[in-house]
Amino acid sequence: MAALSKSIPHNCYEIGHTWHPRCSWAVLHVTQGALAESLRIYSTLYLIAAILRKRKLDYYLHKLLPEILQSTSFLTANGTLYIACFCILRRGLLTIYMANQATETLFRMAVSRGAVTPLRHGEVLLFCITAALFMFFFRCKDGLKGFTYSALKFIVGKEEIPSHSFSPEAAFSKIDRKIKHCEKISQPMNILALTKKLMDKVCKHGPRHRCCKHYEDNCISYCIKGFVRMFSIGYLIQCCLRIPSTFRHLFTEPSRLLSLFYNKENFQLGAFLGSFVSIYKGTSCFLRWIRNLDDELHALVAGALAGISMMFYKSTTISMYLASKLVETIYFKGIEAGKVPYFPHADSIIYAISTSICFQAAVMEVQNLRPSYWKFLLRLTKGRFALMNRKVLDVFGTEASKNFKDFTPRLDPRYTVVPPELPLELS
Repeated sequence: MAALSKSIPHNCYEIGHTWHPRCSWAVLHVTQGALAESLRIYSTLYLIAAILRKRKLDYYLHKLLPEILQSTSFLTANGTLYIACFCILRRGLLTIYMANQATETLFRMAVSRGAVTPLRHGEVLLFCITAALFMFFFRCKDGLKGFTYSALKFIVGKEEIPSHSFSPEAAFSKIDRKIKHCEKISQPMNILALTKKLMDKVCKHGPRHRCCKHYEDNCISYCIKGFVRMFSIGYLIQCCLRIPSTFRHLFTEPSRLLSLFYNKENFQLGAFLGSFVSIYKGTSCFLRWIRNLDDELHALVAGALAGISMMFYKSTTISMYLASKLVETIYFKGIEAGKVPYFPHADSIIYAISTSICFQAAVMEVQNLRPSYWKFLLRLTKGRFALMNRKVLDVFGTEASKNFKDFTPRLDPRYTVVPPELPLELS
């Protein structure tokens, strides 16, 4: 740790914005890149969210654009203010050092207490636990609210909500009326009609427990339909996410168009979502058959088993996000129950601390940063985050230049404190 107390004589141009000697221009360059990337991200995100939530025309006319601009300015400020503060502080590497010190200290403390131990398939295990608790809250009355409740209702269906609005008798009478009405209508028996008739027989004539609320299907077809529906949605989502990168190279590499539809990740996400829903529904039906009742505790077992579906689409990002969301949910439930205190602006403080740690790692030890987040920072700054002169930061003992051994910035000697090192090809 003694290395971290060392000082270096270089200025902000020699370390940070090596692509331009003037701080104001460097900040402007980062702002332009961050603004363009932020607009692209949030325009797509808010538009998809508005479509999924079935927003009315008034939202698109008056609220969509302000929400996009608000989020865009927030994300743009992250990149802009970081490089600006880097220049304002000049040799204020103490900030980076303290963030690095705090990160390493917290990690060492966690290891010494046995709280952090690398586990194989750890993200899947975390997702199983998170899914179990989320599904339990979903089944409980007033357990979840807002977007989280709506999202789970969309994924697993309203049939798994205990407080279902209509009774079994009403549902069966409604189905009977529908069947009789269809029988009265004379129509030619084409292929589609025969297929529909066959599917109706498979779905309606089969085992279904009296506690199950999927009145139009038996338990088997209920699970199959859930898999097909969510597999299709997952497949389409992954296709949509790949559209920008595919069409960018459409004219130079037309063959990439096929990868839009026949990509491995498309099927992986589809299998993940489809199997999650089918396992959850299948387990819930099985427990209703075994115990002869519908219980909220079934959701704990069904959610935990459904979490195994992440084996198809392993994602630490998803697991950590949902785990954080679960902690937030439990925390606010504690506030409502008067069990835990409310801390004003806690979200802003946590975000500021988390951002400082991530940005510190992006400068001092990129190898310990999540690859997807590093790629995001590169997109946000148009690749300029990789142009920092990390070789001079190696004295702090974090192997800052480990992934940048072949990079030496081309510095203008007129603006440097220490004579710049020449690139290998010029020396």
